[in-house]
Amino acid sequence: MLKKTAEVKQLEAQRTAIVQIATNELGVREKTGNNDGEKVEAYLKCVDLKKGQPWCAAYVSWVFAKAGFKAPRSGWSPSLFPSSRLARSALPGNVLGIYFPAYKRIAHVGLITGVDGEWIVSVEGNTNVTGSREGDGVYKKWRHIKTIYRMADWLRKEEGK
Repeated sequence: MLKKTAEVKQLEAQRTAIVQIATNELGVREKTGNNDGEKVEAYLKCVDLKKGQPWCAAYVSWVFAKAGFKAPRSGWSPSLFPSSRLARSALPGNVLGIYFPAYKRIAHVGLITGVDGEWIVSVEGNTNVTGSREGDGVYKKWRHIKTIYRMADWLRKEEGK
């Protein structure tokens, strides 16, 4: 049986922490449905955005900040997918990106918490029961793997560093 290295154990612990922090936010809702409320504004503050701004990327950044990571820190969803961070695997703690043709870009993000066959299980901010990119809270979502445009791994070390 192969023993796990300290680095592998640390990475697994970090993934578990990201998933736990994200999951603990399930049930957060906007105060008035206008990208507001105490928790939503804390997510926005993490990336220096003011009340009223879309907050899915801010939520992801807040989760990483809460886990002690310096990055990512952006309220702009496409910026969470630099080429150096792209991933091919739906690992817990990875960021998923949904492409919206109307915007011609990734316009919604979430955190992968698991995989169930061809379905990615995630926790996402600024969504709703139907999976909108302008929702009212933090929800657990099941998205078919074919609907995921990009995945990013902010936990593994960048190559060359």
